[in-house]
Amino acid sequence: MLLPTPLTEHCAAPLRSGQHVCVGVSPFNSYFSVERITDAARWAMSEFEDYHFFIPDRAAAYTLEALGYEPDRARLKARRQGQYVVNKVCRALWGLGATNPEEHVLDGATLAENACYQRLLAYAHDLFTADEVFTAHCLDATRWVLDRRLPEGQVPTDEQLRCAVRYFLAELPLFVDTPAITGVESSVFAYHQRVKFLELLYSRELPWRPHPRQGFVLLRAEEDGEC
Repeated sequence: MLLPTPLTEHCAAPLRSGQHVCVGVSPFNSYFSVERITDAARWAMSEFEDYHFFIPDRAAAYTLEALGYEPDRARLKARRQGQYVVNKVCRALWGLGATNPEEHVLDGATLAENACYQRLLAYAHDLFTADEVFTAHCLDATRWVLDRRLPEGQVPTDEQLRCAVRYFLAELPLFVDTPAITGVESSVFAYHQRVKFLELLYSRELPWRPHPRQGFVLLRAEEDGEC
């Protein structure tokens, strides 16, 4: 059984509305087994009027570059892994009766054609460049990601952080305004982990504030505990 927990009080109403959910599925993350993806798909289809799965496949190349991969190899590896994840999501949706599962996938190719997403992404990069407070929080969130990927005892350099932060910036539009990106009135983003940045974002403590009807929920099975 999956337990959705609103991240802040601002996130409760979008969850209750049951209008739309965007489930995040990260490439290169062993947490997302076929079973977990299927459970998330079943929950999304039963609890919401509409749903999408966000797979930041192209953006994953930035993390690989920060870890030492050459850009071309990073893009190739990210593309292959992304397709693998997309296939898993589509198979899960097919198995649950979805007739056009690919229409429920937000991957790099789809979002490249989404004008609203591209506008929000450009704003994220502009704010990262212009606002020192926002910059610091984005780099801190990126450090949390890289710390889990680097060898024990190794800390990311500033160069690595500024390369990998492009992955985090690519996620931000979905945290801030999924309603505009997907054409719905209200939405929640669902993921199994939390970072300090998101708590600040949804508490309206950062320079960029989410859409009033944008929420975030921690989505975990009872047996998962804290991740």
